[in-house]
Amino acid sequence: MRAILMGGAGGPEVLECGTAEVPVSVNSEFLVRVVAAGVNPTDAKTRAGRGVTPAIGSFPIILGNDFSGIVEAVPYEGHPIKVGDEVYGMTGFPRFGGSYAEYVTVSSLSIARKPKSLSHVEAAGVPLAALTAWGMVVEVAKAHEGQRILIHAGAGGVGHFAVQFARFFGAYVIATGSTRNLAWLTELGANETVDYTSERFDEVLDEVDVVIDLVGNVHDDTGTRSLSILRHGGLIINAPTGSWPSFIDDATAAGLRATTYKVAPDGTNLAVISRLLESGDVRVFVDQVFEMDAAADAHRSLETGHTRGKIVLKVSDY
Repeated sequence: MRAILMGGAGGPEVLECGTAEVPVSVNSEFLVRVVAAGVNPTDAKTRAGRGVTPAIGSFPIILGNDFSGIVEAVPYEGHPIKVGDEVYGMTGFPRFGGSYAEYVTVSSLSIARKPKSLSHVEAAGVPLAALTAWGMVVEVAKAHEGQRILIHAGAGGVGHFAVQFARFFGAYVIATGSTRNLAWLTELGANETVDYTSERFDEVLDEVDVVIDLVGNVHDDTGTRSLSILRHGGLIINAPTGSWPSFIDDATAAGLRATTYKVAPDGTNLAVISRLLESGDVRVFVDQVFEMDAAADAHRSLETGHTRGKIVLKVSDY
């Protein structure tokens, strides 16, 4: 099969189109023909030698966490999902091969039926970002009416889902973003926006109940500054943990609750998200689509930090 092979850690140029053996599904796994694959910041971090690189046993390896495609083989004949069905979900990367390839094997616990209202390209942009947002906003923050939630980088892949989930569950949503994204964030459901290019959020906000921190301290100490606008006992949830090693200690010293978050490839939650996508209560935005052999260019675009929504690789024709 065709696949994007990562020969070692480095810049985008380490991603090269090549060939690999079609993976073999065993036990409760599905074999899926990939039509499209999501491109995520964790992919770029791992490619650069951070992220989950320590878990990679040998190179070359196939990157990629989420996908949308067609079932080629099922765990057993009586399974409700059949050969030929359209599914989407998350791979077991880096324990197993990733989704930048024509085929993946995936646990039956990590897939769901693709929403009929979405194309495969749109669906591939959902699993990792939406499940991350769901975990942070719904499971950890327990978004509800009367709660004030600040979401940093609200226009990004995870952020644009987080804004929608928080608003769906009734929270008062504040999102930071660049000038060009403010109106769009309002369309997604943000009650209030802060333009980080012209305003300092810690000078215009206070008494926030929850901060969904998708930036950390990689830029202008966003994470650390977030502590000052939380109410006493408020909660900060941080995803890019590597940028802020003292995160838990700093938050505790300020009288706040704090936790990191790691996404789980949960097909049950993804099925719930599918219903929200089908109903139109939540939508996915795909900013750019690259052919699979242009994966390096997709990473270069991602690393500019200006993507609205998601970047997706088109792996094969439907």
